[in-house]
Amino acid sequence: MDDTLHQLRRIADALDRLAPPPPHAADWLDSPAYVWNGQARAVGQIDAPPLDLLRGIDQAKERVAANVDRLARGEAAHDMLLWGARGMGKSALLRASVKAAQAEGGNIALVQVASGALDSLPALFTELARAGRNFLVFVDDLGFAEGDAEGPRRLRSWLDGGVEARPANVRLAVTSNRRAIVVRHGAEQDDPINPRDAVDDNLALADRFGLSLGFHACSQDDYLAIVAGYAAAHGLAFDEGDALEWAKRRGARSGRVAWHFVTELAGRAGKTL
Repeated sequence: MDDTLHQLRRIADALDRLAPPPPHAADWLDSPAYVWNGQARAVGQIDAPPLDLLRGIDQAKERVAANVDRLARGEAAHDMLLWGARGMGKSALLRASVKAAQAEGGNIALVQVASGALDSLPALFTELARAGRNFLVFVDDLGFAEGDAEGPRRLRSWLDGGVEARPANVRLAVTSNRRAIVVRHGAEQDDPINPRDAVDDNLALADRFGLSLGFHACSQDDYLAIVAGYAAAHGLAFDEGDALEWAKRRGARSGRVAWHFVTELAGRAGKTL
């Protein structure tokens, strides 16, 4: 009898491993942020700098923060496309804006979608539509492979007009290095039949976003202002020549490069950030 029970337990354990119980449904009212990869994982806090420390992008900051604040209050708000130079604070601005809206009592959460989970967005929308909360669904560094026509088409449908479009309490925010998001080629301009068709089709995706903002590489003055803001916030002194040399060695001036320099300063001073 004992051998029979032992075998039955082993069979039951094997069946559990083959068909595990369904995961617990996410509590969409409990956390400030979530990561979605086909299933939701709650995130206890949003890692973002204060809005005041995001410098050199003042106009974009004002418009994004205002739009997120409207969404947090349940008012009309735009889907957002933030495009342009790397390291200029596109994703940091989205996180910081949601964090600031929450601090003001806004009924909003951030949901970051993993790059491989775009196909499951309709399932996410279904869950969020039932939650008594507003959500900014965030896709970072979005890009589609050359020849991928289905991905951009589905994103257009989610943004506007499709049966799987995001619900009223959800807005999409996408960051990309390119305004058109999809790859464009010079040959598109040389089509002898209709040279604008391919370009217009690409830009049709960008045009679905009510708010589209470009981020450009910062000037030397803006770069030094970013460094100064971070350094002052963390009680660090710095030399402008040292900061410029740091950027020169990296071949770029950006908010990210400025933060890396401030991290270096903190390390030299024996401090943590």
